[in-house]
Amino acid sequence: MSDTMPSESFNALQHLKTTISQQIIGQETLIERMLIALLADGHLLVEGAPGLAKTRAINALSQGIDADFQRVQFTPDLLPADLTGTDIYRPEEGRFEFQKGPLFHNLILADEINRSPAKVQAALLEAMAERQITVGGTSYILPPLFLVMATQNPIEQEGTYPLPEAQLDRFLLHVKIDYPQAADEKKILHLTRAEAMQTNKTPKALPEKISQASLFIARQEVLNVFMSDALEDYLLQIILATRQPEAYGKDLASQLQYGASPRASIALDRCARAKAWLNGKDFVSPEDIQELAFDILRHRIILSYEAEAEGITTDDFIAQLIARIAVP
Repeated sequence: MSDTMPSESFNALQHLKTTISQQIIGQETLIERMLIALLADGHLLVEGAPGLAKTRAINALSQGIDADFQRVQFTPDLLPADLTGTDIYRPEEGRFEFQKGPLFHNLILADEINRSPAKVQAALLEAMAERQITVGGTSYILPPLFLVMATQNPIEQEGTYPLPEAQLDRFLLHVKIDYPQAADEKKILHLTRAEAMQTNKTPKALPEKISQASLFIARQEVLNVFMSDALEDYLLQIILATRQPEAYGKDLASQLQYGASPRASIALDRCARAKAWLNGKDFVSPEDIQELAFDILRHRIILSYEAEAEGITTDDFIAQLIARIAVP
């Protein structure tokens, strides 16, 4: 893209990014990761305290795309059928009719996913992985554009059901977000005040939405972003190092219990290309891989009890690993 004119799909995604950034202040990382997940055809798990615009962000994304949006509040009494849908008997016709659940939308916000029991979580994660739902022996295909953004609250653990590590692997990215800076929070005050004043006036005209066809074209362009053989080997080294950390130091070996699966390699490859494409580059750089390694790996590796006792986090381990692997 650097030597040619930007494509229509690229311009459309850049406009979408700018539009969302005007509505979501101080969460640039979340906005970028949402777009990366969209381009890499994956799902993301977002962890952050309440009030950090997680719901607002995915809603803003849906408003810029020709797609439908559904928010599902996960609660302890939620049932799998509340997500997938169920067969309803029609006595006047003497037959069952399938009534689709909220998962049959394009963009899904699974709010506080860890508040529902394992059966409900499994129903969602199966839909994410298989892109279909089976009810009563019949399988129903989900739409081609299907993105789940699940959120979980890190500060409240009572009455929650933590996601099993094997199921976490289904998420393309695990994004952690923090409070905005003071300058950004001041902008948030101004924005919310302006929106409150706008409610009694004529609403603003909505921007032109990106078609799903344009998104699918963008995904193909992302796959064509160049990655050198040396950089591809570097990417694989990072993933393989989580399985054989002893090659980079005995201290790292003692900190890790389980490494990342091949899904991590695939995810890092696609996300690094998507990040480069979003930044207007036609090649992947080591920085693209290094920055995304945290979001790709933090939910796919399991630290040892010794590491946890010493207060070492998954991000600490990933940072040590990246620092010890030679960059091509």
